[in-house]
Amino acid sequence: MNRKEFLKNSGLAGGTLLFAKFPDLNPAKNKVRFGMITDLHHDIMHDGMDRLSAFIKEMNIESPDFIIQGGDFCFPKKENLPLMEVWNKFKGPKYHVIGNHDTDGGYTREQVVDFWNAKGKYYSFDVNGFHFVVLDGNEHNPSEYRPQGYARYISRVQLDWLKKDLKETALPTVVFCHQGLDNDSGGLENGTMLRYTLEQANEQSGQQKVVLVLSGHHHQDYYNYINKIHYVQINSASYQWLGDDYKESRYSEVVDKSHPNIKYTVPYKDPIWAMIEIEGKGKITIKGKKTVFVGSSPEKMGVKMDDYIYPIVPYISDRKLG
Repeated sequence: MNRKEFLKNSGLAGGTLLFAKFPDLNPAKNKVRFGMITDLHHDIMHDGMDRLSAFIKEMNIESPDFIIQGGDFCFPKKENLPLMEVWNKFKGPKYHVIGNHDTDGGYTREQVVDFWNAKGKYYSFDVNGFHFVVLDGNEHNPSEYRPQGYARYISRVQLDWLKKDLKETALPTVVFCHQGLDNDSGGLENGTMLRYTLEQANEQSGQQKVVLVLSGHHHQDYYNYINKIHYVQINSASYQWLGDDYKESRYSEVVDKSHPNIKYTVPYKDPIWAMIEIEGKGKITIKGKKTVFVGSSPEKMGVKMDDYIYPIVPYISDRKLG
């Protein structure tokens, strides 16, 4: 659209105000680059500190515009202050997404926010002509018919905030949420409503405003394209959870008495993460990491792979989208 149409559609009057809020009228020229790591699970992984250290070391070499962790990072307890010291060694802006396991042991999301020095439970920020939205998918569904297990819901209050936030930006937008909006196997209970909200924001703005949604939580590597929005799952930095049925077979191969829950998992030998670059209004490049399983692969252990919908793999795929 031309400048006159932009002013009319955005509801802003006066070139001075426009340039103050949106310094570049042509987002097609813009570029942003950021590193994302998710599901470190420091309180389970015996080498969580080493995994995060490797990520931070590489990020300081690569020097992205910012880094973000996608949840299930660490409990807000003093024993984890050394991990936060590692995180804070990154020489640039740092952002957080709250995961369902960050409050294990009776901690609150407010305590998590304070401990991490995060901007909030949900919030937004702008970088290089792009808008970023961080959602809190850990709210409680008030319905008595909700599924059992961890809370995985976006409340009406947060949904209204999201609609207002999207309406007030004219920039290409990326959304982060710990739980998948596109995965009904443990993803957001009202994921369909969230996807519809993003689609409506695009329709109302007359452009492809929301271009990408990034999630963690599922410890898998997959991609969906739904109504012109890219949904990318970033795999865990550490492992896939297998549960009680496989704890004995795992325990014979991976033993760490200080972190006994590791026996329920199939760990990845090396930490994995993604570097994500977005150009213009939606040219997306994702560069992932690849490693191998520690011990036997899930297939060799007899894991019923169909139960996981998407394959269990020890990598994050490279992708070119848009």
